[in-house]
Amino acid sequence: MDRKVAHQHRSLPLSTPTDLGEDATRDIAAALTALLADVFALYLKTKNFHWHVSGPHFRDYHLMLDEQGAQIFAMTDDIAERARKVGGPTLKSIGHISRLQRILDNDADFVTPRDMLSELRDDNKQLVRILRQLHELTSSHDDHATTSLTENWIDEAEGRLWFLFEATRLER
Repeated sequence: MDRKVAHQHRSLPLSTPTDLGEDATRDIAAALTALLADVFALYLKTKNFHWHVSGPHFRDYHLMLDEQGAQIFAMTDDIAERARKVGGPTLKSIGHISRLQRILDNDADFVTPRDMLSELRDDNKQLVRILRQLHELTSSHDDHATTSLTENWIDEAEGRLWFLFEATRLER
């Protein structure tokens, strides 16, 4: 392919056909892209804690965080592809993630296992709130497919939240 043709192809707009209106496409794609940034941030934090957890419950926490990380990562492609299916763009880089993420990073050199699990518990609770907002948005635009996916993601996040809550309860 010569340079002129290649340049023309790169300048073509992404345009996926959809019966959703322009406002729905814009709003849902933007919400999905912000969600994707949050999910990547939560995934990396979960893996960070998986790699760095220590202490007497190491094996249990290490395995739980590995399972949770895999579940979180499994969401990413579905989220990005849904944004494209409704006619919008999605994430393009790590920098794009950092500009949009609402779930905060943790770059500390050491975090206690209890603090790790508590932070992830709170992050998953925040993700549930974000997902409920997305559900409301997609429902209001009659985007049944995204609404249905969101219901599953809420259920998964609530499951992670439950496990993290139980793991951080103080024994009596």
